[in-house]
Amino acid sequence: MSLPALAQEPPAPGKSSRVDATHKSGVLRVGVLANAPWLVENTTGGGEHWSGPAWVLAKEYADRLGVKLQPVLVSHETKVPVLAANQVDISITPLAETPERKAVVDFILYSNTSVCMFGKADNPKFAKAKSVDDLNSPDFTIAYFIGGAEEGWVKQRFPKARLLGVANSGATAPLEDIMAGRADAAPINRIPYVPMSHKVKGLVVLPSANNCQGSMEKAQPVGMAIDKNQPELLAWMRAVEKSIHGKLEEAEEKVVATM
Repeated sequence: MSLPALAQEPPAPGKSSRVDATHKSGVLRVGVLANAPWLVENTTGGGEHWSGPAWVLAKEYADRLGVKLQPVLVSHETKVPVLAANQVDISITPLAETPERKAVVDFILYSNTSVCMFGKADNPKFAKAKSVDDLNSPDFTIAYFIGGAEEGWVKQRFPKARLLGVANSGATAPLEDIMAGRADAAPINRIPYVPMSHKVKGLVVLPSANNCQGSMEKAQPVGMAIDKNQPELLAWMRAVEKSIHGKLEEAEEKVVATM
């Protein structure tokens, strides 16, 4: 048997107390809190209750362990602490990897969150731009929300551009400033850009490939987490994720297409 295949075998009895406990109970407990497109809750009452790449990966773990999957509802406040408290085996609610979180949990990464730059298709300046780098010019005015997650990044990424800080009215991006012509471009997270582009016609985006879903601008890894000090379990879980990564990408794309 090849080494990759061996790595996908669950830890043998006695190698992981977590796996041993899971086999004994017959269930894999996973912390769930919806966050599209990675983990989606179906509230219609029909069909599978959970979907998305996080659920696909969790089901794969349960299947390979030969146990049932048991979702445990968590909150934004408890989605990480539940691991140390042994209330779940994996927190599969999508978690952005940060230095603070890496200090207390270990990540199994399968996606990322990143930023797109959008503008109007009938804006000659934006239409001429071929890359995000082209926006870093005095010819471009870039709008951003004051106090928003992208403010610091915009100032570092576009030092040569004219910057327009605007108050956040509760929108996902400074769309009004783009439509009114007060700005040529603005940042938005790659996920909400898709539904916004469906609702608002005449927008274009950079990077343009795959509707910006492969953007690495301000990229931050996203995944699920387990408690620290479980090296055998962590290695196995990462190997399994790698083996079905294409399937997880397809699951994410399917959700994004419906947003």
